[in-house]
Amino acid sequence: MGKNSRRGRNRHDWKNQNAPVDRPRSRQASSKDAKIKEAVFQRRLRENILEQQKRDEAIRALKTREVFCPICGRRIEDMSSAMADKTTGNPSHFECILEKVNKSESLGTNEKIAYIGQGRFAVLHYENPHDVRTFKIVKTIEWEPRDSEQAWRTEMSGLYSQVL
Repeated sequence: MGKNSRRGRNRHDWKNQNAPVDRPRSRQASSKDAKIKEAVFQRRLRENILEQQKRDEAIRALKTREVFCPICGRRIEDMSSAMADKTTGNPSHFECILEKVNKSESLGTNEKIAYIGQGRFAVLHYENPHDVRTFKIVKTIEWEPRDSEQAWRTEMSGLYSQVL
């Protein structure tokens, strides 16, 4: 037995090429099935279009909502790059939070603060300041707790990331 026959793929048998082919029972039955399938397809298409329109409207409403940074007081233009403020939990500019972390930490020579993901910053020490590929993490600063979910972030991710 070949590999294809084990997988359910049969080879074309040239000896049996004149064997009768399975055909639909009647034209009337196949046309009814086709009409039913077409109606189901059209209904699902309409439902998908309506769902997409509702999602687009919710995204437009989210984008028009004005949210202000509690640190600097300016409007947050890009909510996807915002981080939660440590004290209030409200969205803040990433740059404002980075500046706040820079002010709170005392840095040594060849040290820099960088965002390392999952709501954390780190103090990085570079042996050679010209080669930024090699560094050592001196200190990790947890800004956003891992287990906390922000309502504004949950709403935004629910609108944008839909698994179909």
